[in-house]
Amino acid sequence: MDMTHSDFAPALDVALRPLELAIVLPTFNERDNLASLIERMHGALAGISWEAIFVDDNSPDGTSDEARALSLSDPHVRVIQRINRRGLASAAIEGMLSTASPVVAVMDADHQHDPKLLPDMLKAVMSGECDVAVASRFAEGSSTEAWNAPKREKASNIANAIARKVTGVELSDPMSGYFMLRSDALRETAPRLSGVGFKILLDILATSEKKLNVKDFPLTFGARASGESKLDRTVVFEFLVGLYDKWLGRIIPTRFALFGTIGAMGVVVHMAVLALVLGFAGASLQGGAITAFEIGQTLAALVAMSFNFVLNNALTYADKRLTGTAALIKGWVKFGLTCSVGLLANVGVAAVLVRFGIHPYAAALTGIIIGSVWNFALSSRFVWGRYGN
Repeated sequence: MDMTHSDFAPALDVALRPLELAIVLPTFNERDNLASLIERMHGALAGISWEAIFVDDNSPDGTSDEARALSLSDPHVRVIQRINRRGLASAAIEGMLSTASPVVAVMDADHQHDPKLLPDMLKAVMSGECDVAVASRFAEGSSTEAWNAPKREKASNIANAIARKVTGVELSDPMSGYFMLRSDALRETAPRLSGVGFKILLDILATSEKKLNVKDFPLTFGARASGESKLDRTVVFEFLVGLYDKWLGRIIPTRFALFGTIGAMGVVVHMAVLALVLGFAGASLQGGAITAFEIGQTLAALVAMSFNFVLNNALTYADKRLTGTAALIKGWVKFGLTCSVGLLANVGVAAVLVRFGIHPYAAALTGIIIGSVWNFALSSRFVWGRYGN
């Protein structure tokens, strides 16, 4: 950011006043966006005492280092570098709780969110006109032309309709990632927030004990400047996870429910492989069929175990996801080792049941259930546990 001393002096004077606004920006691999975004904020927030808090999930491109470099010459900039923790919602919560500012905003660092909306949003929140100011992609006067993602836009509209049912709040874009509210309201709600999924606004609106008054601000949604989208192909899954957590998360823990759901999908894979082996062997339940079953059950268990590892790594433990070939291979080996006792119990119990005349598929299902309890307990601790709780 290129600012002369005369340009910087007024900004320093404002920065020395009590904070009025903190802007939290979760980041991952967005190094090239930071300087230009801070420059835009200076232009938009003239006369307002503010700070920008970059919450970076240890980006390999050096986003945290760039934020620190900016902070050395600009007192408006702070950075929180998170190690072995990932997730947009949890990053936003951590950033919002780290400031003394009376009002806090969350926005993306990729230039899709226009900082020019911040002063009007701040005025509405500070005056009591609304509890939550939301920059909306779908309010009258907004535009998504630069977004150029009709499929994502359609999916957002569907998600918005569902979110309105969950939160009971009428607004045009409850899935917006650009919003503002008073910090004391956030702190009051924070202990009950799940931090699950990718849209913290939905979590706040659904969790707040009082109905929050929301005002939309039309947003011209910009094109991504550079960096990586924090919404990958698991976005729909994570949205459903957030809804589940609000409805049933306190009855059945969300991560356990996800593990179980993927386990159920693994059952389908398991049975398909078993059927393929038995069919190929032309097996019946007589004579050598027992050996064919044991081979099929073992192979099916291994394939299903690998299937479960891949999906659990991508979905259940998305916030602790293993990345890179070496880490994935190591994780798969650890997953296999921690599940080995469960696998032995699976195969052994199922084989015994078949010998007692139980149908092979019923026996296989019983083995799967017994093995899955062990799999969840140890894999949560030893495969993904070191990356956080």
